Amino acid sequence: MDMSKNLKNKNDVTPLSKEAQPKSECTTIIVGENQTADGSHIFARSEDFDALRTKNFIVKKDTANGPEEFIAADSPFHCKLPKEALGYTGLPDYQYHEEWGSAGWNTAGVGESSTETIFSSPEALKADPYVADGLSECCTYNTVLPYIKTAREGVERLGAMIEKYGSAEGFGIGFIDSKETWYLENAGGHRWLACRMPADKYFVTGNQSRFRHYDPNDKENFMASADLIEFAAKNGLYDPAKGEFDFHEAYSKDDIADTTYNYPRVWGLQGIFSPDIKNDVTKNTFPVFAETDHKISIADLRRAFRFHYDGTDHDPYLHNNGKEPYRPVSIFRTTQTHILQNRPWLPKEIGCLTYVAEGMADLGVFLPLYQGVTDFPKPYFVGDDKCSDDSAYWTFRKVMALGMVNYNAYAPIIKETYAALEKENDQRQKEMEDEYVALVKAGRPMAAHDLLQAFSDRTLSHALAVAHDLENRLFTRMTADIQKEYMFHGA
Repeated sequence: MDMSKNLKNKNDVTPLSKEAQPKSECTTIIVGENQTADGSHIFARSEDFDALRTKNFIVKKDTANGPEEFIAADSPFHCKLPKEALGYTGLPDYQYHEEWGSAGWNTAGVGESSTETIFSSPEALKADPYVADGLSECCTYNTVLPYIKTAREGVERLGAMIEKYGSAEGFGIGFIDSKETWYLENAGGHRWLACRMPADKYFVTGNQSRFRHYDPNDKENFMASADLIEFAAKNGLYDPAKGEFDFHEAYSKDDIADTTYNYPRVWGLQGIFSPDIKNDVTKNTFPVFAETDHKISIADLRRAFRFHYDGTDHDPYLHNNGKEPYRPVSIFRTTQTHILQNRPWLPKEIGCLTYVAEGMADLGVFLPLYQGVTDFPKPYFVGDDKCSDDSAYWTFRKVMALGMVNYNAYAPIIKETYAALEKENDQRQKEMEDEYVALVKAGRPMAAHDLLQAFSDRTLSHALAVAHDLENRLFTRMTADIQKEYMFHGA
C-alpha cells in the first residue's frame, strides 16, 4: 500500500520508500473461559502498522435504512449489503471511517477483531490465487459485524464472502459472544478454516496461520469451506497416504522469515503463560492450543502485549537496538491494542467490554470501553497523520515518542504512572459496575445508562489529563538532561 498518498504536505514528512513502508502485522491472544481468572471469554489483538495512522473511535446506531452497497476506499472491493444494520463501535484509521474497523461490539453483543495478517504458501496460491478485487483485510469488519447476532453467524457470513468474492490477501479474524469465541484463518483465494476456541485452552499467534487439526464431522467446533481437504489433495498440497490432514502444512507459508519475525512471539508468549512447555524458538513445534499454569487475568494480558523480551539480550529497548532480529510483541508502530472481554453473567452493556491502548502498549495505558456507551469525549474521534493537540491518539503518542528518546531513563516514569492509573480504573470500574447492576435490578435502566456514560466520559477524559501531565514531566526531565550534556558554564 502506498502511504505517501495520505500525506497532506510532503514537505512535512518524508514518505517512506515502498520497500521501507510498514506492514500491517499483529499479535493475537485468545483465552478460553476456563483459562481466564473470572470465567470470561477473551479475544485480544495488537494492530501494528504505522505510528502516523491515527485511530479515530466511531459509534454507529441501529438502522433499518442502511447503505445497500459497500464500496471500499482503500481497495477495489465492493459488495451488496442488507438494508438493516446493527449499531456498532470501531477503531478505524483516521481517513477510512467506513472500513478498517479493527475491533468493537455491535448492539447484539457480538464482538469482532479484524485482522491478523497471515500468509498462504506459494504452492497454495499457485493452486488458488488471491483475487485482486476480492475481500481485502480493510473490508472484513464493516461488512460483517453490523449483520450478525452471534459469533457463529460471523464465521458463516465471512466464510460465505470469501467463497463468493475471493480473498485479496491473507487474514485471521475473531468473533466473540456470550457463549463462544471463534477464529477464522483464510487460505489462498477461496478457502478457509474456523475453530471454536476450546474452553480449557489459550491460543497465541503472530502473523502466521497456526491451525493444524480439522475434523469435518465435528460441526460444533469446526467450520470450513466445503472442499478444504479435497482441494488440497487434488492440487498436491496434501497426501492422504501420509496421514491426517494438517491445515498449516497444506496451505500456510512457513519459511526463514518466520523464524525471527513470528516464532519468537509465540515462543515468548507461551513462555509467559506456560513456562513448563519446553519450546524451541527455532522450530514451529509450538502447540496450537495450550494450557496455562495459572488463570489469565486482564492484567496478565496487558503485560503480554507489552512484552519485548524484557531484560534479555533480545530486548531492543533496553539495548537501544532498532535492528534486533527478534520482533517484539510491543513495537512503536502499533496503532492500538484491544482486549475484547465478554462476561456473560452481566448485562451486555457492561458485560461486553473492550480495553484499548492507543499506540504502543508498552508505553501506553489500557482504557475501558463499554458496549453500552453511546458516545466518547471529542478528542477520541479526531486526529490525522499530523500531530495535533486536540487528538487523544496524538496525546498518548507524544508521551510514547518522548519515552523512546531515552527509553531506559524515561520509560519507567511512564510505566509507573500508567500502572497506577490502570489500578485506579480497575477499582472504579468494579464500583461502577456494582451500582449499574443494582440500578438495572431496581428497574431503572436509564439511570444505569447515565451512570455508565458519565463513568466513561470521566475515565477517558482523566486519562488525557494524566498523559498531558506526563508529557510536561518528560519535557522537564529532558530539558534537565540536555542541560547537563551541554552545560558550557563559566570558568
